[in-house]
Amino acid sequence: MNRLCRFLLLLLLLGACSSVEESYKPIPRETGTPAYGDALVEGSIGEPSTLIPLLAADSASHSVASLIYNGLVKYDKNLNLTGDLAERWEISPDGLTITFYLRKGVKWHDGHELTSRDVLYTYKTIIDPKTPTAYAEDFLQVRSAEAPDPYRFRVTYSKPFAPALASWGLNILPAHLLEGKDIVKSSLARKPVGTGPYRFREWIPGQRLVLDSFKEYFEGRPYIDSRVFRIIPDSSTMYMELKAGGLDMMSLTPVQFTRQTNSAEFLSRFNKYSYPVPSYTYLGYNLKKPLFADKRVRQAITSAINKDELVHGVLFGLGQAAHGPFQPGTWAHNPASHPFPYDPARAEKLLAEAGWRKRDSNGILTKNGQPFRFTIMTNQGNEQRIKSAQIIQYRLKQIGIDVNIRVLEWASLLTNYIDSRNFDVLLMGWSLSQDPDQFDIWHSSKTGPKELNFTSYSNAEVDRLLVEARGTFDLQKRKACYFRIQDILADEQPYTFLYVPAALPAISARFRGIEPAPAGIGHNIIYWYVPQKEQLADR
Repeated sequence: MNRLCRFLLLLLLLGACSSVEESYKPIPRETGTPAYGDALVEGSIGEPSTLIPLLAADSASHSVASLIYNGLVKYDKNLNLTGDLAERWEISPDGLTITFYLRKGVKWHDGHELTSRDVLYTYKTIIDPKTPTAYAEDFLQVRSAEAPDPYRFRVTYSKPFAPALASWGLNILPAHLLEGKDIVKSSLARKPVGTGPYRFREWIPGQRLVLDSFKEYFEGRPYIDSRVFRIIPDSSTMYMELKAGGLDMMSLTPVQFTRQTNSAEFLSRFNKYSYPVPSYTYLGYNLKKPLFADKRVRQAITSAINKDELVHGVLFGLGQAAHGPFQPGTWAHNPASHPFPYDPARAEKLLAEAGWRKRDSNGILTKNGQPFRFTIMTNQGNEQRIKSAQIIQYRLKQIGIDVNIRVLEWASLLTNYIDSRNFDVLLMGWSLSQDPDQFDIWHSSKTGPKELNFTSYSNAEVDRLLVEARGTFDLQKRKACYFRIQDILADEQPYTFLYVPAALPAISARFRGIEPAPAGIGHNIIYWYVPQKEQLADR
C-alpha cells in the first residue's frame, strides 16, 4: 500500500507539472499524389460482440460496423446533418412527417440494390419486441412508416420528436438476407453485408478482423484497400506493436501522448492528433444494492474524489472534469451545476449522517457490524480507467471505505456482469450523440437486461423531463429541461461523473488526406491515402 501511495502521488505530481496544449497539430508533410492501395492496421483493445449494429452496445462493435453500414443521414465534418443513403429529405410544416428520397444505384456488398424495403425492414425489426436492442425507443415514437416506392421512405410521428431526423442515422440492414429469419441467430453477426465503404473479409476471434474496400461504394472507392483491426487488450503491448511497425494506428494513452512520443524518430514516422470528443468517464452505482440506496453515500463518494487530480494525474491535462451527462460547451450543458466538489471532510460528515460512523481495527467504516466495502469493475486494456480506479481506491481508503478493483475482458464484463446487473460499481464511459437526448440511459423504463440504464436509476421528474425535452422543437424549452435534469443528477449522484477525455490517435505518417475537424478525423476516411512510392508491398 505504501508503494501504491508513492506511485499515485508521483503520478499526480507528474500530471500537475505537465503542460500540454489543448490541441496538437501534426508536422506538415508533402501531400503526394493520391493512389489506391495499402492497408491501415489499427489496434483495438476490445473485440466486437456482434456486427449487427442494432444488437451491439459496445464501442468495438460500432467502430467496425461504421465502416460496413450506412444510415439515411449522418453528421458532416462540421457536425451538421447531411444525407447518407438518403440524398435529400422533406419535413412537413408541422414537423411530424419526414420523407426520405434514397440514392439510386446504391449496392449492397453482395451486389443487390438498396431500396426502401431495406429501410422499412430495419425499422420494423428495431421496434419488434423480440429484438434484443437498446435502441428501439426513438423508433417507437413513429406512428406510421411506409415505403411508397423503391426510393422513398416516409415516417410520421404522432407528436413532435426533436431527435427524429438525427435518429435516422440508424444503420440500415439488408432485408433480402434477413427477412423471415431470427436476427439474433443470423450469420451476419459474424459475416456482415452492408452498403458502406468497406466490406467484410475475415474475423479470427481474439486476433484480427479484416475489411476490404468496396469498389462500388456510392461515394467512391476508398483509396486504402484494407482496414485491419488487430485485437490487443493491453495498451503497452499495442504501443510496442505501433513502434515496431505492426500497427499503423492506435489511440494513445495520455502518458504515451505526452511523454513517450515526442522523439524526433517517432514524429518522423507518425502523426499525433488531440481533439475533444463527445464522451465522459464515470463511476456508475448499482442502485439495486442496499449499500448505494442512500444518496448521501453516493454524494460522499463524489466528495472524496478529486476530479482535478484525475485530469492532471491520469489524463496529463488532456481533458477536463465532468459534472454531468452533457458535453461541456454545448447548449444542453449547465456549467454552474456541480454541487459536490472535492471535500473529504464533507464526505465523512455525509457518511456519518447515513449511519457510517464507527471504524473497525483496519480503519474501515462499519454500520450494523458490516464494513463499507465494494468492488469497482472496469474493462481490460484501458489504462486511464485502471489508473483512475487506483487513485479513487486510495482516496476512498482515506475516509474509511475499502475498495477492491476488478479488471475484466470487455465481452465478459458486458455479458456476465453488466447485462446481468451483477456488479457493485462500474468505471466506464459513454460516447454521446450530437443530440443531447439521453432517454435510453436515464429513463426508468430502460432498465432491462440489454438496455442502457443498467444502474437502475429511477426518478419520476427526470422521466417527465426526458419525455418533455424530446417532445418539443423549442430549443429553449429543451435547454430548460436538460438544465433541470443535470441539477437532479448532480444532487442524486447515480453516477459520479469523473472526466471528459480527449481523443489521442497516432497514425503512420504514410497516410495522407487526414483532415481534423469538429467531427474528429474519421469523417473523410475514404479519402485517406498513401502515395504510391510509400505503400508497403506486404500489406
